[in-house]
Amino acid sequence: MKRNTIIAGNWKMHLSYPESVQLTEQILSEYKNYINNHTKIILFVPFVYAQSIARLCLHRGEIYVGVQNMYPEKSGAYTGEISPTMLNSIGIKAVIIGHSERRTLFHEKDEFLAKKVKSALEHHLIPVFCVGETFEERENNQTQEVIRTQVTKGLFDLSSEEIKNVIIAYEPVWAIGTGKNATPEQAQEVHSYIRSLLQTQYGSSVSDTIPILYGGSMKPDNAAQILQKPDVDGGLIGGASLKAQDFIAILQSVPQSNA
Repeated sequence: MKRNTIIAGNWKMHLSYPESVQLTEQILSEYKNYINNHTKIILFVPFVYAQSIARLCLHRGEIYVGVQNMYPEKSGAYTGEISPTMLNSIGIKAVIIGHSERRTLFHEKDEFLAKKVKSALEHHLIPVFCVGETFEERENNQTQEVIRTQVTKGLFDLSSEEIKNVIIAYEPVWAIGTGKNATPEQAQEVHSYIRSLLQTQYGSSVSDTIPILYGGSMKPDNAAQILQKPDVDGGLIGGASLKAQDFIAILQSVPQSNA
């Protein structure tokens, strides 16, 4: 079954406002040369820039603007948090949920992340739900156990119709900003396992439609090999999304059969 290829940039806590505008304008000036109806771009920007970047990307059907976090409640006394209704009001289309940095640095647990996913869907936001193991867990042969727990607790309360609107990102924690990279074969192995979990829970008619992105230090020099794997449907790009030429080079790496 044909799935969209999704190239997503996670800017994290980087870039000044002028730099973010410049980066967006550079991407907008070039991206059309490398995609068609089966390739989508998501820019996950700092919330403080989100409305401005969304306006720059307005009427670009291939580009969505997202943010990197949200709180699951619609409103309330949650100082410093961002609600899904706020995101709706400024044209935001997607949100990252469960990034390893949120899990480790901010101690977000599976049950809380499940609430975020449910809330995002209820407010017509696309959740990009991140899963992944640490180096120690991989060395102890716990990768599948960790992935199974995160997927099951984070997503399996959703109905078949709800989960069709979720994007999953596999991000091996040991390959984020460490200089280490999962091989294309390692990425495919885990992506295939995630799809098998979805198939067991929801059936192949659902599991075959859900994009699974790779999020472990994808760069121009390894993107083509990773994106060729059958269960890898794109990338959640960190550092390489901060330079327009690198991000565009990854777009160029999308196999022509998927582009």
